[in-house]
Amino acid sequence: MGYKPIEDYGIIGDLNTVALVGLDGAIDYMCFPNFDSPSIFAALLDDAVGGSFKISPVFQDPRSKQMYLPDTNVLVTRFLDEQGVAEITDFMPVQEISAGKKLIRRVTTIRGKVEYMMTCGPRFNYGRAAHTIERVSPTEVIFNTVATADEDRVSLRLTSSAALTILENKIQAEFSLGPGEIADFLFEHIDERAPENIGFEAFVTKCLFDTVNYWKEWVEQSAYSGRWRDMVNRSALVLKLLTSHRYGSMIAAATFSLPESIGGKRNFDYRFTWIRDTSFSMYALIRMGYTKEAGAFMNWVESLCEGLKGENRLGIMYAINGDTKLHETTLTNFEGYQKSAPVRIGNDAYGQLQLDIYGELMDSVYLFNKYGEPISYDLWKNLEKQVDWLAANWNQPDEGIWEVRGGRQNFLYSRLMSWVALDRAIKIAEERSFPLMPHWTRERDNIFKTIYTDFWDEEKKAFMQYPGSGTVDASCLLMPLVRFISPKDPMWLSTLKRIEEDLVSDALVYRYSQDAAPDGFLSREGTFSMCSFWYVECLSKSGQLEKARLYFEKMLGYSNHLGLYAEQLGFKGEHLGNFPQAFTHLGLISAAYNLDKQLDDSRNKSTDHDQLK
Repeated sequence: MGYKPIEDYGIIGDLNTVALVGLDGAIDYMCFPNFDSPSIFAALLDDAVGGSFKISPVFQDPRSKQMYLPDTNVLVTRFLDEQGVAEITDFMPVQEISAGKKLIRRVTTIRGKVEYMMTCGPRFNYGRAAHTIERVSPTEVIFNTVATADEDRVSLRLTSSAALTILENKIQAEFSLGPGEIADFLFEHIDERAPENIGFEAFVTKCLFDTVNYWKEWVEQSAYSGRWRDMVNRSALVLKLLTSHRYGSMIAAATFSLPESIGGKRNFDYRFTWIRDTSFSMYALIRMGYTKEAGAFMNWVESLCEGLKGENRLGIMYAINGDTKLHETTLTNFEGYQKSAPVRIGNDAYGQLQLDIYGELMDSVYLFNKYGEPISYDLWKNLEKQVDWLAANWNQPDEGIWEVRGGRQNFLYSRLMSWVALDRAIKIAEERSFPLMPHWTRERDNIFKTIYTDFWDEEKKAFMQYPGSGTVDASCLLMPLVRFISPKDPMWLSTLKRIEEDLVSDALVYRYSQDAAPDGFLSREGTFSMCSFWYVECLSKSGQLEKARLYFEKMLGYSNHLGLYAEQLGFKGEHLGNFPQAFTHLGLISAAYNLDKQLDDSRNKSTDHDQLK
């Protein structure tokens, strides 16, 4: 089959899990029933044994396109050929409005009489578990895994409006549809069944309409009405898809072990809740008016803090249910995307020390308390303990935001966000009249002075990655964005200039120089798309509006055909890393908000000046 480019996929989901649908009509990635469950389809990571669920017309050389139904996460894949035009509508009924966990695929012929081929070949437990197929009727089969001492039995049902044929360990169907005719396929947990009093086609139609209406109603809550509304809403829809309805937590990306460089070893599992990534996402959602999602995350944080059981600090990441068992292992049976091994599940970075997480968390709590609803006193007391720990430990070296595996350093970004954590905690205490710890102010001011004295390089006229470092770091683009320094301060502008010289290629931004700051990996990486959006926001705040707008538009041009982004961009603009990534999409939202406001303010000033004339 071969591997399609990462950017050739769209995403669907039900707030429990997601699936990636390719331009060829193949679902090549889905973990089921939850984000962090073992994979059912993973041809994206091994096209021979990973498993896939493909539906496509039997055309000689079709053109294919994808689109979302407006303001939804319902995906349409269209095939165009001289023989006819065909569409596949893929969606997953959202848990808030539908019982059970289902994947639904509706095939429709638009023009001509079209022949189709469907192949459903799941591979359970990351391709490691054998399964059997049980026929229930000509249009219904059940996949049963072979239970072992280590794994429970899993049973999934495939129901179709076309006759199904069993071929060894997969199912096939060949069928034809004339103009306006449809065929439906329902893939679900065995304990879920369509109501007896409604036909199969009517049931699928109802699920489709309910799902479309759910997403449209959700998007209508958005407070954003500026330029780039479509891209901002699409990014918000991605963030929502990566959010757990049950727990309120959010995964960093939909996938695991997609490579940051083809053939390299930077292949990690991102299906977990990073305190940093989720907190940043909450900024974006709160700005757009989605305080319900922010409130659910605050409830998750409160439960997390209550369950620490004497641990002296927060972890950097957790499973979606708050579990800390994220031990990293390698799937030796998968060759990896384009043979990029190892294929990892779990993530050993959970044991790292990353002090910046306190800043992102406290900033999101501060914003929710201000724009959402007042936080509970119980949550405050739990957070107070964490801030106390940080006040005593902020000057430790750590692994930093980029989770380097080359040794701990005194990273600038960790100091910056430690300052944010203490500053926002002080502001919350003052606004809510909570008892204020006097040593918080002292330590906040100590961090402030340390950044200016220890991290400023007078020769290079820039704040450096860590004291004595030979490079700047793109994470310091957050300095003006978190209001540590004025975006027009000469010290900041010279730092921005150094970042442009060392890390920026047109609109694209590298995280740091691997040559100047070895990170424990030999493989190279692409530019980090979130950093590019940070760069745009810094440009706009510094008054460089034309440049900021040009680079923002260029970055929009690097999205895939559906407005989705992976973690990084390669030398040819190809998408690299896990996909889609929350970090990139929240960066887009923030940059769009700020740039839109700056452009409006600029126009208003021009109008006021003209009136004065």
